[in-house]
Amino acid sequence: MMNAGLLIIRLAIGLSFAGHGAQKLFGWFGGHGIKGTGGFFESIGMKPGVTMAVLAGLAELIGGALFVLGLLTPLAAVIIAGTMVVAILKVHGPNGYWATENGYEYNLMIIAVVIGVALIGSGQYALDAIIFQGN
Repeated sequence: MMNAGLLIIRLAIGLSFAGHGAQKLFGWFGGHGIKGTGGFFESIGMKPGVTMAVLAGLAELIGGALFVLGLLTPLAAVIIAGTMVVAILKVHGPNGYWATENGYEYNLMIIAVVIGVALIGSGQYALDAIIFQGN
C-alpha cells in the first residue's frame, strides 16, 4: 500500500508542477506564457523577467516530470522545493501563513511533501527503484 500511496503523491504533485511549467513556457492550461510570466516577474523585481520565466518554467516542468517518474527523486524534490522557496520569498511570504490571504501555506505543504518523499524514497513504482535497485 505504501508504494501505491507514494505513486499517488508523486503523480499529483509532479503533474501539477509540470503543468505550472507548461503554463509559464507555453501558455498552456490558462497560463500567460514566457512573455506574460516575464512581465509579472519584472513587476516583482525578478529581472530579467523573460529569462527568469524560462528558468522557472523549466524548473517546474523538469522537476515535475522527474517527480512523476520517480527518477532522481531527491534532485526533483530539491528543484520543486527551491521553486517554492523562491515563491515564498518573492510573492507569498509578506502575506503571512494562510493561503486565504495569499500566504505561503500551500508552498510550505508542497515543500514538506516533496522533501518527505525524497527522504523515504519514491517507492517501488518508480524509475529510481528499477535503475538503482541494488543501491
